[in-house]
Amino acid sequence: MIDETAEEIREMQTHSSSVVAVNAARALEELTEREFATVEEYTRALERNGSVLRRANPSHASLQNAVREVVDGVTDADLDSVEAAQRFTTEKIEEVVTRIESGKRLAAENAVEHLSDGATLLTHDYSSTVLEALEQATAAGKTFDVYVTEARPRYLGRKTARTLADMEGVEATLLTDSAHGIYLEECDRVVVGMDCIVDDTLYNRVGTFPIAATAAQRDVPVTVLGSASKIVSEGFVFENEFRPGSEVMAEPADGFAVENPAYDATPVDLLESVITDAGREPF
Repeated sequence: MIDETAEEIREMQTHSSSVVAVNAARALEELTEREFATVEEYTRALERNGSVLRRANPSHASLQNAVREVVDGVTDADLDSVEAAQRFTTEKIEEVVTRIESGKRLAAENAVEHLSDGATLLTHDYSSTVLEALEQATAAGKTFDVYVTEARPRYLGRKTARTLADMEGVEATLLTDSAHGIYLEECDRVVVGMDCIVDDTLYNRVGTFPIAATAAQRDVPVTVLGSASKIVSEGFVFENEFRPGSEVMAEPADGFAVENPAYDATPVDLLESVITDAGREPF
């Protein structure tokens, strides 16, 4: 399960960073079902497999924090038996997963009041927190027109559009990424998720920065949603992920290079608000 989860993370088979963090933490439960001679052997295996999961995507702050919290919690606990260490691992995993899932839910709940009934919104990529906020808002009787960018080259926005199409109270329209400047003039707000915020910089799916910059030109407020655990003040250095060029074009590149960064950097001063489970963050 650990190797399979690491491969899924590398291949971006799971698109939400919160879900990635939960899956990574839960993958460590595999070790609680194996036999180990000593606590030291068990904790070494936990550390080694935790490193495998973290290396699968160094850019995911929530993944890094979730796995590190489980591993450090167990290794620092000074437990006297393998069974006790395995029980504590399971408890720690549940604690981390509960915090992540409740953080996402509360962030979405806090965002509802910022989503005006009848508003026209634009969103980018695939964010489970943004989708949950829209679900909660429509359940409260609000309606929205939502423009969704494709989020090329992996087209994660198409998944968002399909999800919104099934949501009562939402009229969804899919756009190419470069068309956002045309349709922002019709929008009341941009709402996106976040991979993480580090040192006053939002790191999110590539394409977020030009959308935020254009929104600033058009005086359209940009709201970012996510759990407070994705705002990192220390102990984490963001590393961008450069995906295979084959995602951009299937045929071989003959005489030219292909670059495919997964994330871009948006200064937080382009954002009108950052809303988390703790409320509106002071940026």
